[in-house]
Amino acid sequence: MPTRAYILIETAVGKTREVVHALRVIPLISAVDVVTGPYDIIAVVEADDLNAIGEMVTNKVHVISGVLRTVTCLSVGIK
Repeated sequence: MPTRAYILIETAVGKTREVVHALRVIPLISAVDVVTGPYDIIAVVEADDLNAIGEMVTNKVHVISGVLRTVTCLSVGIK
């Protein structure tokens, strides 16, 4: 079962559309939604492990022009 995380993304004014397009071409991202509230975008990431998610966020998401801040929330299983 892959590790899943939700990336809450705040974008610069007027940059949300560009950030959405850049996120949709990243292979580990399975969904990108524009939302209302303190964040502008929520992206769903699925990878083999936490390290792969961390590397993807650092190397692929943080470098997108218009991304101001991210918060990564890991999905946990409750039994």
